[in-house]
Parts: sequence; structure tokens; C-alpha cells
Amino acid sequence: MEKQKVTAFAPATVANVSCGFDILGFAIEDLGDKVSVSLSETPGVRVVKIEGDNGKLPYETEKNTCSVAVKAMVDDLGFKGGLEIELYKGLPLGSGMGSSAASAVAALVATNALLGNPYEKKDLLPFGIESERIACGAGHADNISPSLLGGFVLIREYQPLDVIPLHVPRGLYCTLVHPHLELNTSDSRSVLRRNVTLQDAITQSGNIAGLVAGLFQEDMALISRSLNDVIAEPSRSILIPGYDELKVGIIPAGALGCGISGSGPTMFVLSPTEEIAWEVSRISQQVFDKIQLPIDLYVSAINTRGAYIIEEEI
Repeated sequence: MEKQKVTAFAPATVANVSCGFDILGFAIEDLGDKVSVSLSETPGVRVVKIEGDNGKLPYETEKNTCSVAVKAMVDDLGFKGGLEIELYKGLPLGSGMGSSAASAVAALVATNALLGNPYEKKDLLPFGIESERIACGAGHADNISPSLLGGFVLIREYQPLDVIPLHVPRGLYCTLVHPHLELNTSDSRSVLRRNVTLQDAITQSGNIAGLVAGLFQEDMALISRSLNDVIAEPSRSILIPGYDELKVGIIPAGALGCGISGSGPTMFVLSPTEEIAWEVSRISQQVFDKIQLPIDLYVSAINTRGAYIIEEEI
């Protein structure tokens, strides 16, 4: 029998991963967005319900990342029927945790299943990237790719798109520190330098290569040495209160390193064990209590599953 409604989940993500600006990302467990997509007798793609956004997200098809991604997909497919989208936000807006990407990915995975899986999972990437242009003005894939595919990913090239899954070391954990302030991607991008020195480019390239090598070799010390961003972080960190204190405070606990998740204000800390990740969580609370800035804390292994179907209704 033909499916009438499908619900999918897509996880939060950490993009950039310090040195990997716009080219590296990884997925988080349990934290993310849900989207239900239903067949409709009225042609076209429509957003009919949004929960968890405090009324901030648009219902207009051309402005919501869910509907933009789905419309790009059905246009490519030549589907002329009707689809209704329900979005259930589990991620805060403007958080740096890939909120817009998770919504789009969940919508794509649900729609693909609803229509009989005409696309392989990886072939949904271009439609998700199109939705990111609406969300932040740039069609980058470092949130879309890990949310869809799971694990660590490297975007080697955009034209043509070349996304490469990376190895996830055993024991690697992430602590997310989300301060209660909103930082728009467009604002965070506006502070970036338009030109970088040759020396900074060399340093950044070495760190990216070292991080990728460290992941494959499960070399935690190499991963730690490589978590250094000399291009985006110096400009962006000044927008995030408590960042410098956190970066210093987590090192004695045995953490590998700290960085800005996506465009911020969420920060991520990578740790070689779950125990250290929880200790980092405790230290983070102390740091932000001192400056009286409320935070949310999440401790997670690296999610290697990516987006998935929750429910199908006949």
C-alpha cells in the first residue's frame, strides 16, 4: 500500500571543526529536528505546521529551508503532486548547531521515503545545499552532509560536489556548550577577513591535514595539535562571551581542544573519553556561571547514523 505520511529525524551538527572552515563537519547524537511529510490532493509544496520555533520561522515555501529543499527535490524528480510539511524543532535557532540544515535534511529524507526512495541518501545533498542559501546566504555543505550521512565528513570540492566520509575514532566524544544568545550566521560571516596571509593559509592547511590524519590513525594527540583555527576563530571568538576562558579551562581535564561550532555561539569540545567529556561539561558550567551567562550542555558520542525514518503511515 502507498505511504501517506512519513516522519524523519535529522541530527544536530558541528561544522568547521576549528581549522576546517566550510569543509569539515560531524554529527551529534539524539539532538535534532523532526519533520513529517504527507501526500496532499492540492498540488505544490506547503509548510502547514511548525512547533518549537517560538513563531520565528516562515511558512512561505520559498523562505523555509524544509520546503526549499523539498521543492528542489520534487522539481528535479518531476513530481507534480501535493506535499504538506510539518516541522518540529528540537534545535534552537541561530545556535551554530546546524538548525536549518537539520530541518532541511529531515524533510528530504521523509519526502524521499514517502515517494518510494527514488534517490540514494547521498544524492539528496544538492537539494539540502540549495536550502542553505536561503538560511545563511551561502550554499555550504558542512552541516547538511554530516546531518544526512552521519559521522565526520570532508567536503573536498563544491564544483562538482565531492563529499568524503572520514573515520571516527573509538572513544571520541563531544561536549556542546550553548550560551543563551543568538548569533546569526550572516553576522558571524561579516566579521571574517576577506584575505589571509600565505603563512596563515599554510598553517591552516597543515592543521586540516593533521586533523584528518589523526582521525584515521586514531591519534588523539595529533587531533589535539590540529584543532587550531587561525582564519575564522580569531575574528569570531570576540562575539562569544566566555570563549577564551573555556578554551583554557578545559585543557587540564584532558580535553583535546575547543572550537566554535559552525558560526556560533555554540562551542564544541572534543574529548578522548566519555568521562572527560562529562568533566568538560562541569568545567564549562563553572566558566559561564562566573560571567552569569546561562548555557545548555550536551555530551554526545559522534553520531555515525545520520538522518533516519522514525515512522511511516499507510
